[in-house]
Amino acid sequence: MKNEFMQMAINLSIENIDKGGGPFGAVIVKGNKVIAASGNSVTNDNDPTAHAEINTIRAASKKLGTFDLSGCEIYSSCEPCPMCLGAIYWARIDKLYFANTKKDADAIGFSDNFIYDELEKPYQERNLKTETMMREEAQEAFLKWMNSENKTEY
Repeated sequence: MKNEFMQMAINLSIENIDKGGGPFGAVIVKGNKVIAASGNSVTNDNDPTAHAEINTIRAASKKLGTFDLSGCEIYSSCEPCPMCLGAIYWARIDKLYFANTKKDADAIGFSDNFIYDELEKPYQERNLKTETMMREEAQEAFLKWMNSENKTEY
């Protein structure tokens, strides 16, 4: 079954090019049943976060009615970028399978190296000008959350 799910992700990545999207596809499976599948739609949707994995996580969460995708596996046609990998962790997906590597993606112009490099730097040294401000005022929300009896932890 694993090969079938990966082939589905790869097929999505190939078909997605003809639809004007990037060469990426992803499939989320639970109990050997496909829950969601999608290609990359960054350029079609004018959404820089619309990577195949993100689109698929959103669809799976909506279909299952939960933000917790424990018990699911994700098959990606390419090694996930830092944003997608973070989303996979946040979604609590049990296992990741990928085909192309980040080096393969870099070779065709999809490089995430600058993000990996930036993450290693203190925020004051990053290329994105970053400044912290009004922390004390913002603490009110964190304190309210911490003391709330109505919160759903995630």
